[in-house]
Amino acid sequence: MVREGQEEEEEEEMIMTVAATTKPAWLEGLIAETFFSSCGIHESRRKSEKNVFCLLCCLSVCPHCLPSHRSHPLLQVRRYVYHDVVRLSDLEKLIDCSYVQPYTINGAKVIFINQRPQSRAKVSSNVCFTCDRILQEPFHFCSLSCKVDYLIYQGDDLSSILYRIDESDFTFASLRMDGHDQFGEISTMVDDADDIMVISDQSEQGNNSNKKEKKKKKKKESNYFPGMVLSLGSRRKGAPHRAPFS
Repeated sequence: MVREGQEEEEEEEMIMTVAATTKPAWLEGLIAETFFSSCGIHESRRKSEKNVFCLLCCLSVCPHCLPSHRSHPLLQVRRYVYHDVVRLSDLEKLIDCSYVQPYTINGAKVIFINQRPQSRAKVSSNVCFTCDRILQEPFHFCSLSCKVDYLIYQGDDLSSILYRIDESDFTFASLRMDGHDQFGEISTMVDDADDIMVISDQSEQGNNSNKKEKKKKKKKESNYFPGMVLSLGSRRKGAPHRAPFS
């Protein structure tokens, strides 16, 4: 009987651990969904790219689909050079975005949903804990998925960074359907210590290429995961595991 009780206890503990590290449906859908492809239902109509994510149905929809989701919480997704981004002001109402590096695009702070392929390698003391992309201090993740994957890898409880969805923050009326779903410029804040390169999107490369704007980099102290010196990417290469907390 004692053995049976122990087995039940271990099983319950395993279930709780799995539940804690399982992405909620909306988060899993947001990270896995394909945006800016043509809507299969409205592909014959203009502006039928799927650029809105329904947090209730957990799928991407196009502007012509919106009337069917009018009463659902809706999150607008934008794009910079084939990569999906979400405004920080919107995303931080759903999940703790601390230590995910934001980028300034056309005056708006955004966060990349997924990590991006790296075109060049550099030596840096501060890189993404998951994919080793070079980051600015004090950030530890280059995208939302990198932070989520890292926490899951560590076995941390995702519920600690998730917020209850307030549908009033994601109404149909609050969508910014202003025709600027594809941002024209992005401030990288990573490649140069003092300069912020303004890189034009393909649609505006002829007029806005090679712009530079001088700004002072603000430094902040990092207290996130104290004692962490190895990224997930480097551990995958065979580096010894080191606990994130001292």
